Amino acid sequence: QVQLVESGGGSVQAGGSLRLSCAVSGYTSSSYCMGWFRQAPGKEREGVAAIDSDGSTNYADSVKGRFTISKDNAKNTLYLQMNSLKPEDTGMYYCAADALAPLLLHPPENFSYWGQGTQVTVSS
Repeated sequence: QVQLVESGGGSVQAGGSLRLSCAVSGYTSSSYCMGWFRQAPGKEREGVAAIDSDGSTNYADSVKGRFTISKDNAKNTLYLQMNSLKPEDTGMYYCAADALAPLLLHPPENFSYWGQGTQVTVSS
């Protein structure tokens, strides 16, 4: 059974940093495409960053240069380092995985497995 469990969310002021983690069980993270998505109240879920099994990455324009996605295959864990946070980064952040997903951030339905989410709140 595939399980994804996020952690690391919290409340920070604008300009601050957070690192999100996603612990993976039930499969080997190295063989899956994985991604981070976020959803703000009243808005659709949007892709933030994705990483392929070979380490290739893709970022939303809004986070390029500020966020870094990475994974530790030995620990079966996905990360999202978020720097220079802005109030518009506020939302529930979800990690997602799929063995066959392309390295795309849209649509979210490309990914079959999802975590429960971790809240990120950035105040101005």
